[in-house]
Amino acid sequence: MITKYILTAAIVVLVSEAAKRSDKFGGFVAALPLIIILALIWLYVEKQLMEKIANHVWYTFLYVIPMFQVFPALLSRLGFWLTLGACVIMTAIFFGLFALVVRRFGIDLL
Repeated sequence: MITKYILTAAIVVLVSEAAKRSDKFGGFVAALPLIIILALIWLYVEKQLMEKIANHVWYTFLYVIPMFQVFPALLSRLGFWLTLGACVIMTAIFFGLFALVVRRFGIDLL
């Protein structure tokens, strides 16, 4: 458990330090799904079902799409904290609406 926390914290520090030095390189490192990869490794090591691991990747993908599209546009208008809050709320609303739409096709996300 301690190894999990240390390795995960190290990845977050790596991304933030890379972003301080270079916007482009920091963006590249952040774009790598390092946290997702770590979560998948921990799920696998902890012997979770393959379906649970696959679902984790699918839901993560659905959650982040709206945030990454809207965050840059709102940042200069609202500032960091309001933009972050708005994106979290917007992502939750988007996901809820998306879940309602795909439910009609037999896909139950919630």
